Amino acid sequence: MLKCTRRTMHALEAVVDIAFHARPEPVQSKDIAARQGVPQRYLEQVMQHLVRNGVLKGVRGPRGGYTLARERRRITVGEVVRIVSELDADGEENFVAGSDLGRRTVQPIWEECQNAVMAKVDKITLEDLCNRAERAGLAAELEPAGDFAI
Repeated sequence: MLKCTRRTMHALEAVVDIAFHARPEPVQSKDIAARQGVPQRYLEQVMQHLVRNGVLKGVRGPRGGYTLARERRRITVGEVVRIVSELDADGEENFVAGSDLGRRTVQPIWEECQNAVMAKVDKITLEDLCNRAERAGLAAELEPAGDFAI
């Protein structure tokens, strides 16, 4: 689990994107895919997995898309990472050291590192990421432009 895959980064970016844009309308996956520069089909797989695991809500229909299933202060980075790692781990076995030396020395250290990283990201919420984006001046870029159609 101690790796940040491309899929994990896209999932985190998508969830933060939704946190910024889902007011009051849901955010469409085609818009998220365009902003991230990834194929919509690729992103949909991740988004559906996040819906099934209670991070996002899918809204059907012509104005459909995605919203957060809970307040952004109640969704952690660790939760998203764990959910997406299930997709990344499909068909992949966890490595277990082959020798007694590896099992008793290297593997416990690796597990301690994983636990420390996950404990850290379990404390970081989407609210924290949104606040960080605002401090970095990114919030204005992420806010939807007003629709002035008459």
